[in-house]
Amino acid sequence: MLSFPPNSRSMSLEAARKVLEIEARTLSELPSRLDENFLKAVDSLFACRGRVVVTGMGKSGIIGQKISATLSSTGTPSFFLHPAEALHGDLGRLVPNDVVLALSYSGETEELLRLLDTIKRLAVPLISMTGKKRSTLAQASDVVIDVGIREEACPLGLAPTASTTAMLAMGDALAMALLEKRGFKEENFAALHPAGGLAVKLRRVENMMHTGDAVPSVAPDASLPDVIYEISKKGLGLAAVFSARSGPRPGPGGARLHDAASGNHRPRGARHQRPKLDGSAENYRAPGCGRRRAARRRRAHPRFVADRNVLRAVVSDKRPVVSCHPDSELEADSSLRSE
Repeated sequence: MLSFPPNSRSMSLEAARKVLEIEARTLSELPSRLDENFLKAVDSLFACRGRVVVTGMGKSGIIGQKISATLSSTGTPSFFLHPAEALHGDLGRLVPNDVVLALSYSGETEELLRLLDTIKRLAVPLISMTGKKRSTLAQASDVVIDVGIREEACPLGLAPTASTTAMLAMGDALAMALLEKRGFKEENFAALHPAGGLAVKLRRVENMMHTGDAVPSVAPDASLPDVIYEISKKGLGLAAVFSARSGPRPGPGGARLHDAASGNHRPRGARHQRPKLDGSAENYRAPGCGRRRAARRRRAHPRFVADRNVLRAVVSDKRPVVSCHPDSELEADSSLRSE
């Protein structure tokens, strides 16, 4: 079983605090480094008609992969080119319309320096992100972004810690400046992120809903096998029943409705029209009215009162009554039944 010195826990916390303090101080000093060179880098990347080729070795290369991925997801086509692989044939991926973004804190990484001849031969703009402005890489670059630091957060002063944090933050600053310069919006971001938590956050109803023929639907007189077939075919686990009276089926886009009984189209929300006795149309049943309330409204209608008098006269004459009018929907009230 491992044993630790009595004060090892407090020492670990103290070391962690020191790392965070150093890296936080490093980040706080970066805004003062934003100068004309940063603006030139943004303009060069914005004007790129090819792709932004990010390259770097070791920890700087890993930071470069993240910067390349951020650029690609925010509207700037980019890919990462490993310097060692480039020297063994992958330089063919570099074309004249590209822009190279090289990351090296020392600016003297051998694999990167061996790429300079090809970059110059293709007349590809070179942007370097380095902590040594007098390095070989900086001298060969068209634009130099300074990411120099006071000290690494590593207690030995060797492992890239604060330097890689500075590179990562400056890469994010480049990507976000380009995003705003391009006018990149949420809908563009959603188009590049069809999956994951971001996709759920940015997804719209129109991307999820089913319309037109994609909606499982059957007629009221459909057989059970037909209903099961429709449910299985559309794969939604249900089927909507549409009829001319209860709600005609929406067409593509849902802008108009189709009346199955008449074969005509009528606007969405139009209420069912009942014929009056004189042949015109009137909406006897108001929205929200129950059957009894609708019946009272019909009995109070002047035309109904006149027809009710005719009905009384016919009943008093003791002749069989079928209907007072072929198109009427009169309902005899309690006074008629008593007679």
